[in-house]
Amino acid sequence: MPSSIRPSRLKKPSMHAAAQASHASARPREAVAGETSAHPAIDEQVVLVLQGGGALGAYQAGVYEALHDARIEPDWVIGTSIGAINGAIIAGNRPADRMSRLRAFWERVTWKGFADDHKTWLSAFAPACAATNIPAYLTAAWSAWAAWMPGYEQWLRDLSIMSHGIPAFFTPRADAWLGLQAPVGLEHAAFYRTEPLRETLASLIDFDYLNGKATRLTVGTVGVGSGQMRYFTNRDEPLDVQHVMASAAFPPGFPSVRIDGEAYWDGGIYSNTPLEAVLDDRPRHSSVIFTVQLWPAHGDEPASIHEAMSRQRDIQYSSRAESHLERQRQIHRLRHVIRELGKHLPENERDTKAVKELLGWGCGTTMQVIELDAPSFGSDELHKDIDFSADGIKRRWQAGYADAQRMIEREPWSAEPDPMEGISIHRSEPQTA
Repeated sequence: MPSSIRPSRLKKPSMHAAAQASHASARPREAVAGETSAHPAIDEQVVLVLQGGGALGAYQAGVYEALHDARIEPDWVIGTSIGAINGAIIAGNRPADRMSRLRAFWERVTWKGFADDHKTWLSAFAPACAATNIPAYLTAAWSAWAAWMPGYEQWLRDLSIMSHGIPAFFTPRADAWLGLQAPVGLEHAAFYRTEPLRETLASLIDFDYLNGKATRLTVGTVGVGSGQMRYFTNRDEPLDVQHVMASAAFPPGFPSVRIDGEAYWDGGIYSNTPLEAVLDDRPRHSSVIFTVQLWPAHGDEPASIHEAMSRQRDIQYSSRAESHLERQRQIHRLRHVIRELGKHLPENERDTKAVKELLGWGCGTTMQVIELDAPSFGSDELHKDIDFSADGIKRRWQAGYADAQRMIEREPWSAEPDPMEGISIHRSEPQTA
Protein backbone atom coordinates (compact mmCIF):
# COMPACT_ATOMS: atom_id res chain seq x y z
CA MET A 1 0.00 0.00 0.00
CA PRO A 2 1.18 3.56 -0.62
CA SER A 3 2.74 4.11 2.77
CA SER A 4 5.53 6.23 1.30
CA ILE A 5 3.13 8.94 0.10
CA ARG A 6 1.84 11.42 2.62
CA PRO A 7 -0.30 14.49 1.82
CA SER A 8 0.24 17.93 3.30
CA ARG A 9 -1.84 18.76 6.37
CA LEU A 10 -4.76 21.16 6.18
CA LYS A 11 -4.20 24.36 8.11
CA LYS A 12 -6.27 27.06 6.44
CA PRO A 13 -9.59 27.87 8.22
CA SER A 14 -12.83 27.59 6.35
CA MET A 15 -13.66 30.82 4.50
CA HIS A 16 -17.41 30.31 4.66
CA ALA A 17 -17.79 29.00 8.20
CA ALA A 18 -19.29 32.25 9.45
CA ALA A 19 -21.77 32.41 6.62
CA GLN A 20 -22.91 28.87 7.31
CA ALA A 21 -23.21 29.32 11.06
CA SER A 22 -26.42 31.32 10.74
CA HIS A 23 -28.40 28.54 9.10
CA ALA A 24 -26.56 25.21 9.22
CA SER A 25 -27.64 22.64 11.74
CA ALA A 26 -25.16 21.49 14.31
CA ARG A 27 -22.98 18.62 13.22
CA PRO A 28 -24.69 15.36 14.18
CA ARG A 29 -21.76 13.78 16.00
CA GLU A 30 -22.42 11.84 19.18
CA ALA A 31 -19.70 12.24 21.79
CA VAL A 32 -17.71 9.17 22.71
CA ALA A 33 -15.33 9.21 25.64
CA GLY A 34 -11.71 9.58 24.59
CA GLU A 35 -12.58 10.25 20.93
CA THR A 36 -11.51 13.39 19.11
CA SER A 37 -11.88 14.27 15.47
CA ALA A 38 -10.02 17.28 14.09
CA HIS A 39 -11.21 18.87 10.88
CA PRO A 40 -8.71 21.70 10.38
CA ALA A 41 -10.50 23.26 7.41
CA ILE A 42 -14.02 21.82 7.48
CA ASP A 43 -16.72 22.97 9.88
CA GLU A 44 -19.61 21.11 8.25
CA GLN A 45 -20.64 17.48 8.51
CA VAL A 46 -18.20 15.29 6.57
CA VAL A 47 -19.81 12.48 4.57
CA LEU A 48 -18.07 9.70 2.65
CA VAL A 49 -20.18 8.06 -0.10
CA LEU A 50 -18.88 4.78 -1.52
CA GLN A 51 -20.12 2.99 -4.65
CA GLY A 52 -20.15 -0.73 -5.25
CA GLY A 53 -17.54 -2.26 -7.53
CA GLY A 54 -15.78 -5.31 -6.12
CA ALA A 55 -12.01 -5.11 -6.40
CA LEU A 56 -12.31 -1.49 -7.53
CA GLY A 57 -13.03 -0.70 -3.88
CA ALA A 58 -9.27 -0.58 -3.27
CA TYR A 59 -9.50 2.92 -4.76
CA GLN A 60 -11.88 3.87 -1.93
CA ALA A 61 -9.38 2.60 0.63
CA GLY A 62 -6.74 4.88 -0.88
CA VAL A 63 -9.12 7.84 -0.77
CA TYR A 64 -9.86 7.21 2.88
CA GLU A 65 -6.17 6.87 3.73
CA ALA A 66 -5.50 10.33 2.28
CA LEU A 67 -8.39 11.80 4.27
CA HIS A 68 -7.19 10.00 7.41
CA ASP A 69 -3.64 11.30 6.97
CA ALA A 70 -5.04 14.82 6.56
CA ARG A 71 -7.05 14.36 9.80
CA ILE A 72 -10.38 14.45 7.98
CA GLU A 73 -12.52 11.75 9.54
CA PRO A 74 -16.08 11.22 8.28
CA ASP A 75 -19.08 11.88 10.50
CA TRP A 76 -21.14 9.64 8.22
CA VAL A 77 -20.16 6.85 5.85
CA ILE A 78 -22.71 5.49 3.40
CA GLY A 79 -21.96 2.66 1.02
CA THR A 80 -23.25 -0.12 -1.17
CA SER A 81 -21.61 -3.51 -1.83
CA ILE A 82 -17.82 -3.17 -1.48
CA GLY A 83 -18.53 0.42 -0.40
CA ALA A 84 -20.60 -0.95 2.49
CA ILE A 85 -17.74 -3.27 3.46
CA ASN A 86 -15.13 -0.51 3.38
CA GLY A 87 -17.57 1.82 5.13
CA ALA A 88 -18.33 -0.66 7.90
CA ILE A 89 -14.62 -1.19 8.56
CA ILE A 90 -14.11 2.58 8.76
CA ALA A 91 -17.16 3.40 10.90
CA GLY A 92 -16.80 0.20 12.93
CA ASN A 93 -13.38 1.01 14.35
CA ARG A 94 -11.76 3.82 16.28
CA PRO A 95 -9.87 6.26 14.01
CA ALA A 96 -6.51 4.96 15.25
CA ASP A 97 -7.42 1.40 14.19
CA ARG A 98 -9.10 2.07 10.87
CA MET A 99 -6.13 1.91 8.52
CA SER A 100 -4.74 -1.30 9.98
CA ARG A 101 -8.16 -2.96 9.67
CA LEU A 102 -8.62 -1.74 6.08
CA ARG A 103 -5.19 -3.04 5.12
CA ALA A 104 -5.94 -6.35 6.81
CA PHE A 105 -9.13 -6.75 4.79
CA TRP A 106 -7.51 -6.00 1.45
CA GLU A 107 -4.54 -8.22 2.22
CA ARG A 108 -6.90 -11.10 3.04
CA VAL A 109 -8.89 -10.73 -0.18
CA THR A 110 -5.82 -10.38 -2.39
CA TRP A 111 -5.65 -13.19 -4.93
CA LYS A 112 -2.81 -15.49 -3.90
CA GLY A 113 -2.44 -17.10 -7.31
CA PHE A 114 0.47 -17.28 -9.64
CA ALA A 115 3.40 -14.90 -9.74
CA ASP A 116 3.43 -12.17 -12.34
CA ASP A 117 6.03 -13.52 -14.74
CA HIS A 118 4.96 -15.52 -17.78
CA LYS A 119 6.92 -18.65 -16.90
CA THR A 120 5.28 -19.06 -13.51
CA TRP A 121 1.85 -18.35 -14.94
CA LEU A 122 2.35 -20.94 -17.64
CA SER A 123 3.71 -23.47 -15.17
CA ALA A 124 0.14 -23.82 -13.90
CA PHE A 125 -0.43 -26.08 -16.87
CA ALA A 126 2.73 -28.16 -16.35
CA PRO A 127 1.17 -30.84 -14.10
CA ALA A 128 -1.68 -31.36 -16.55
CA CYS A 129 0.77 -31.59 -19.43
CA ALA A 130 2.89 -34.15 -17.58
CA ALA A 131 -0.13 -36.23 -16.62
CA THR A 132 -1.29 -36.54 -20.20
CA ASN A 133 2.24 -37.14 -21.57
CA ILE A 134 2.00 -34.24 -23.97
CA PRO A 135 5.28 -34.01 -25.90
CA ALA A 136 7.63 -31.29 -24.70
CA TYR A 137 7.69 -29.57 -28.10
CA LEU A 138 3.90 -29.14 -27.98
CA THR A 139 4.11 -27.78 -24.44
CA ALA A 140 6.79 -25.33 -25.57
CA ALA A 141 4.69 -24.28 -28.56
CA TRP A 142 1.66 -23.76 -26.32
CA SER A 143 3.72 -21.70 -23.89
CA ALA A 144 5.05 -19.49 -26.69
CA TRP A 145 1.57 -18.96 -28.10
CA ALA A 146 0.01 -18.24 -24.69
CA ALA A 147 2.74 -15.71 -23.83
CA TRP A 148 2.05 -13.90 -27.09
CA MET A 149 -1.73 -13.98 -26.77
CA PRO A 150 -3.01 -10.54 -25.66
CA GLY A 151 -4.70 -10.56 -22.26
CA TYR A 152 -3.73 -14.14 -21.51
CA GLU A 153 -2.49 -13.40 -18.01
CA GLN A 154 -5.63 -11.49 -17.09
CA TRP A 155 -7.79 -14.23 -18.56
CA LEU A 156 -6.04 -16.89 -16.52
CA ARG A 157 -6.28 -14.80 -13.36
CA ASP A 158 -10.00 -14.17 -13.85
CA LEU A 159 -10.59 -17.86 -14.56
CA SER A 160 -8.75 -18.81 -11.38
CA ILE A 161 -10.79 -16.37 -9.27
CA MET A 162 -14.10 -17.44 -10.79
CA SER A 163 -13.36 -21.14 -10.42
CA HIS A 164 -11.64 -21.11 -7.01
CA GLY A 165 -12.93 -17.90 -5.39
CA ILE A 166 -11.05 -15.85 -2.78
CA PRO A 167 -10.63 -17.90 0.44
CA ALA A 168 -11.32 -14.98 2.81
CA PHE A 169 -14.19 -13.65 0.67
CA PHE A 170 -16.15 -16.27 -1.29
CA THR A 171 -15.82 -19.89 -2.36
CA PRO A 172 -17.62 -21.77 -5.16
CA ARG A 173 -20.68 -23.92 -4.57
CA ALA A 174 -20.18 -27.23 -6.36
CA ASP A 175 -23.92 -27.91 -6.37
CA ALA A 176 -24.60 -24.66 -8.25
CA TRP A 177 -23.48 -26.34 -11.46
CA LEU A 178 -25.89 -29.26 -11.13
CA GLY A 179 -28.62 -27.23 -12.76
CA LEU A 180 -29.51 -23.55 -12.92
CA GLN A 181 -33.20 -24.42 -12.56
CA ALA A 182 -32.83 -26.72 -9.54
CA PRO A 183 -35.16 -25.51 -6.72
CA VAL A 184 -32.44 -25.02 -4.08
CA GLY A 185 -34.13 -22.16 -2.21
CA LEU A 186 -33.30 -18.46 -2.20
CA GLU A 187 -30.45 -18.68 0.33
CA HIS A 188 -28.67 -21.20 -1.90
CA ALA A 189 -29.53 -19.70 -5.30
CA ALA A 190 -26.01 -18.44 -5.94
CA PHE A 191 -22.74 -19.61 -7.45
CA TYR A 192 -20.66 -18.90 -4.33
CA ARG A 193 -20.77 -19.25 -0.57
CA THR A 194 -20.02 -16.13 1.45
CA GLU A 195 -19.42 -17.62 4.90
CA PRO A 196 -15.72 -16.67 4.58
CA LEU A 197 -16.71 -13.02 4.17
CA ARG A 198 -18.88 -13.23 7.27
CA GLU A 199 -15.92 -14.48 9.29
CA THR A 200 -13.61 -11.86 7.82
CA LEU A 201 -15.98 -9.00 8.63
CA ALA A 202 -16.69 -10.28 12.14
CA SER A 203 -12.96 -10.23 12.88
CA LEU A 204 -12.37 -6.73 11.50
CA ILE A 205 -15.45 -4.73 12.59
CA ASP A 206 -16.18 -3.78 16.20
CA PHE A 207 -19.98 -3.77 16.13
CA ASP A 208 -20.20 -2.57 19.74
CA TYR A 209 -18.18 0.48 18.75
CA LEU A 210 -20.21 0.91 15.56
CA ASN A 211 -23.49 0.92 17.45
CA GLY A 212 -22.07 3.46 19.88
CA LYS A 213 -22.73 5.89 16.97
CA ALA A 214 -19.40 7.71 17.08
CA THR A 215 -19.63 7.59 13.27
CA ARG A 216 -22.86 7.06 11.42
CA LEU A 217 -22.98 4.16 8.95
CA THR A 218 -25.62 3.55 6.29
CA VAL A 219 -25.64 0.54 3.95
CA GLY A 220 -27.79 0.17 0.86
CA THR A 221 -29.81 -2.95 0.04
CA VAL A 222 -32.73 -3.87 -2.19
CA GLY A 223 -35.61 -6.12 -1.15
CA VAL A 224 -35.70 -9.31 -3.21
CA GLY A 225 -39.47 -9.47 -3.06
CA SER A 226 -40.36 -5.76 -2.98
CA GLY A 227 -37.75 -4.55 -5.45
CA GLN A 228 -37.45 -1.41 -3.33
CA MET A 229 -34.26 0.21 -2.09
CA ARG A 230 -33.78 0.13 1.66
CA TYR A 231 -31.06 1.83 3.66
CA PHE A 232 -30.10 0.51 7.09
CA THR A 233 -28.36 2.98 9.41
CA ASN A 234 -26.96 2.70 12.93
CA ARG A 235 -28.62 6.01 13.74
CA ASP A 236 -32.00 4.29 13.76
CA GLU A 237 -31.22 0.71 14.78
CA PRO A 238 -28.28 -1.48 15.79
CA LEU A 239 -26.40 -2.98 12.85
CA ASP A 240 -24.64 -6.32 12.71
CA VAL A 241 -22.74 -8.37 10.15
CA GLN A 242 -26.02 -9.39 8.45
CA HIS A 243 -26.65 -5.83 7.29
CA VAL A 244 -23.21 -5.50 5.73
CA MET A 245 -23.50 -8.94 4.14
CA ALA A 246 -26.90 -8.01 2.68
CA SER A 247 -25.47 -4.90 1.05
CA ALA A 248 -22.75 -7.04 -0.57
CA ALA A 249 -25.05 -9.88 -1.71
CA PHE A 250 -24.69 -9.35 -5.45
CA PRO A 251 -26.75 -11.94 -7.38
CA PRO A 252 -26.40 -14.48 -8.84
CA GLY A 253 -22.85 -14.70 -7.52
CA PHE A 254 -23.69 -14.23 -3.85
CA PRO A 255 -26.79 -15.46 -1.99
CA SER A 256 -29.38 -13.13 -0.49
CA VAL A 257 -29.34 -12.32 3.22
CA ARG A 258 -32.42 -12.29 5.46
CA ILE A 259 -33.00 -9.51 7.96
CA ASP A 260 -36.11 -9.73 10.13
CA GLY A 261 -37.52 -12.35 7.80
CA GLU A 262 -37.11 -10.39 4.56
CA ALA A 263 -34.51 -11.27 1.94
CA TYR A 264 -32.16 -8.59 0.62
CA TRP A 265 -29.63 -8.28 -2.18
CA ASP A 266 -26.85 -5.84 -2.93
CA GLY A 267 -28.35 -2.36 -3.28
CA GLY A 268 -26.09 -1.73 -6.26
CA ILE A 269 -28.43 -3.61 -8.57
CA TYR A 270 -31.01 -0.87 -7.91
CA SER A 271 -28.89 2.21 -7.21
CA ASN A 272 -25.13 1.88 -7.06
CA THR A 273 -24.49 5.48 -5.99
CA PRO A 274 -26.28 6.08 -2.67
CA LEU A 275 -25.82 9.85 -2.76
CA GLU A 276 -29.57 10.46 -2.78
CA ALA A 277 -29.83 9.05 0.75
CA VAL A 278 -27.53 11.81 1.97
CA LEU A 279 -29.27 14.62 0.13
CA ASP A 280 -32.74 13.44 1.24
CA ASP A 281 -31.73 12.93 4.88
CA ARG A 282 -33.72 14.59 7.65
CA PRO A 283 -32.89 16.66 9.54
CA ARG A 284 -30.64 18.22 6.90
CA HIS A 285 -27.15 19.38 7.78
CA SER A 286 -24.70 21.44 5.77
CA SER A 287 -22.18 18.92 4.53
CA VAL A 288 -18.95 18.33 2.68
CA ILE A 289 -19.59 15.11 0.79
CA PHE A 290 -16.74 13.05 -0.65
CA THR A 291 -18.37 10.75 -3.20
CA VAL A 292 -16.08 8.09 -4.64
CA GLN A 293 -17.08 6.93 -8.12
CA LEU A 294 -15.70 3.57 -9.24
CA TRP A 295 -17.50 3.36 -12.60
CA PRO A 296 -16.95 6.26 -15.04
CA ALA A 297 -20.09 7.83 -16.43
CA HIS A 298 -18.08 9.30 -19.31
CA GLY A 299 -15.81 7.36 -21.63
CA ASP A 300 -14.50 6.94 -25.16
CA GLU A 301 -16.55 5.29 -27.88
CA PRO A 302 -15.74 1.55 -27.99
CA ALA A 303 -14.00 0.16 -31.06
CA SER A 304 -14.47 -3.55 -30.35
CA ILE A 305 -17.03 -5.93 -28.85
CA HIS A 306 -14.81 -6.29 -25.79
CA GLU A 307 -14.69 -2.51 -25.32
CA ALA A 308 -18.45 -2.24 -25.92
CA MET A 309 -19.12 -4.79 -23.17
CA SER A 310 -16.84 -2.89 -20.79
CA ARG A 311 -18.41 0.48 -21.58
CA GLN A 312 -21.91 -0.98 -21.07
CA ARG A 313 -20.97 -2.03 -17.53
CA ASP A 314 -19.50 1.40 -16.75
CA ILE A 315 -22.74 3.10 -17.77
CA GLN A 316 -24.90 0.56 -15.93
CA TYR A 317 -23.08 0.74 -12.60
CA SER A 318 -22.44 4.48 -12.60
CA SER A 319 -26.19 4.48 -11.86
CA ARG A 320 -27.00 7.82 -13.50
CA ALA A 321 -25.13 9.56 -10.70
CA GLU A 322 -24.91 12.85 -12.59
CA SER A 323 -28.63 13.04 -13.45
CA HIS A 324 -29.55 12.18 -9.84
CA LEU A 325 -27.21 14.89 -8.61
CA GLU A 326 -28.64 17.49 -10.98
CA ARG A 327 -32.17 16.61 -9.87
CA GLN A 328 -31.18 17.00 -6.23
CA ARG A 329 -29.55 20.31 -7.11
CA GLN A 330 -32.86 21.59 -8.48
CA ILE A 331 -34.71 20.45 -5.35
CA HIS A 332 -32.19 22.14 -3.07
CA ARG A 333 -32.43 25.35 -5.08
CA LEU A 334 -36.21 25.33 -4.59
CA ARG A 335 -35.71 24.86 -0.85
CA HIS A 336 -33.50 27.92 -0.80
CA VAL A 337 -36.07 29.87 -2.83
CA ILE A 338 -38.76 28.97 -0.27
CA ARG A 339 -36.50 30.18 2.53
CA GLU A 340 -35.87 33.50 0.76
CA LEU A 341 -39.56 34.01 0.00
CA GLY A 342 -40.34 33.56 3.67
CA LYS A 343 -38.17 36.54 4.50
CA HIS A 344 -40.47 38.77 2.46
CA LEU A 345 -43.64 37.82 4.34
CA PRO A 346 -44.94 40.00 7.17
CA GLU A 347 -44.00 38.57 10.54
CA ASN A 348 -47.62 38.04 11.58
CA GLU A 349 -48.20 35.88 8.49
CA ARG A 350 -44.98 33.90 8.94
CA ASP A 351 -46.16 32.90 12.42
CA THR A 352 -49.39 31.29 11.26
CA LYS A 353 -49.57 27.51 11.38
CA ALA A 354 -50.27 27.09 7.66
CA VAL A 355 -47.40 29.34 6.56
CA LYS A 356 -44.97 27.74 9.01
CA GLU A 357 -45.80 24.36 7.55
CA LEU A 358 -45.12 25.60 4.03
CA LEU A 359 -41.90 27.37 5.01
CA GLY A 360 -40.76 24.14 6.63
CA TRP A 361 -39.97 22.90 3.13
CA GLY A 362 -37.29 25.54 2.85
CA CYS A 363 -33.78 25.38 4.25
CA GLY A 364 -30.44 27.17 4.14
CA THR A 365 -28.10 24.21 4.26
CA THR A 366 -25.43 23.79 1.59
CA MET A 367 -23.95 20.59 0.19
CA GLN A 368 -20.41 20.68 -1.14
CA VAL A 369 -20.17 17.54 -3.28
CA ILE A 370 -16.61 16.48 -4.06
CA GLU A 371 -16.41 13.79 -6.74
CA LEU A 372 -13.40 11.50 -6.96
CA ASP A 373 -13.41 9.29 -10.05
CA ALA A 374 -11.40 6.09 -10.26
CA PRO A 375 -9.16 6.08 -13.36
CA SER A 376 -9.12 3.55 -16.15
CA PHE A 377 -5.99 1.45 -16.40
CA GLY A 378 -6.55 0.64 -20.05
CA SER A 379 -6.29 -3.16 -19.89
CA ASP A 380 -8.76 -5.84 -18.86
CA GLU A 381 -11.42 -3.25 -18.12
CA LEU A 382 -14.21 -5.76 -18.76
CA HIS A 383 -13.46 -7.77 -15.61
CA LYS A 384 -11.75 -5.06 -13.59
CA ASP A 385 -14.11 -5.56 -10.64
CA ILE A 386 -12.71 -9.05 -10.01
CA ASP A 387 -9.08 -8.02 -10.36
CA PHE A 388 -8.07 -8.94 -6.82
CA SER A 389 -4.43 -9.35 -7.85
CA ALA A 390 -1.83 -7.71 -5.61
CA ASP A 391 -0.79 -5.40 -8.45
CA GLY A 392 -4.37 -4.39 -9.26
CA ILE A 393 -5.20 -3.60 -5.64
CA LYS A 394 -1.97 -1.65 -5.18
CA ARG A 395 -2.48 0.44 -8.33
CA ARG A 396 -6.03 1.37 -7.42
CA TRP A 397 -5.17 2.08 -3.78
CA GLN A 398 -2.34 4.40 -4.85
CA ALA A 399 -4.57 6.12 -7.43
CA GLY A 400 -7.24 6.80 -4.80
CA TYR A 401 -4.64 8.19 -2.41
CA ALA A 402 -3.13 10.48 -5.04
CA ASP A 403 -6.50 11.73 -6.35
CA ALA A 404 -7.77 12.50 -2.84
CA GLN A 405 -4.53 14.23 -1.93
CA ARG A 406 -4.83 16.55 -4.94
CA MET A 407 -8.42 17.36 -4.01
CA ILE A 408 -7.49 18.03 -0.38
CA GLU A 409 -4.79 20.43 -1.50
CA ARG A 410 -7.38 22.30 -3.61
CA GLU A 411 -9.72 22.72 -0.61
CA PRO A 412 -12.76 23.35 -2.82
CA TRP A 413 -15.01 23.57 0.25
CA SER A 414 -13.33 26.88 1.12
CA ALA A 415 -15.04 28.72 -1.75
CA GLU A 416 -17.88 31.06 -0.78
CA PRO A 417 -21.12 29.29 -1.74
CA ASP A 418 -23.86 30.94 -3.80
CA PRO A 419 -26.60 31.77 -1.24
CA MET A 420 -29.27 30.54 -3.67
CA GLU A 421 -27.53 27.31 -4.61
CA GLY A 422 -28.15 24.30 -2.44
CA ILE A 423 -25.43 22.15 -3.94
CA SER A 424 -21.94 22.92 -5.25
CA ILE A 425 -20.16 20.23 -7.24
CA HIS A 426 -16.38 19.88 -7.42
CA ARG A 427 -15.03 17.18 -9.73
CA SER A 428 -11.55 15.70 -9.74
CA GLU A 429 -9.37 16.27 -12.76
CA PRO A 430 -9.21 13.22 -15.06
CA GLN A 431 -5.97 11.31 -14.59
CA THR A 432 -4.38 8.90 -17.01
CA ALA A 433 -3.19 5.77 -15.25
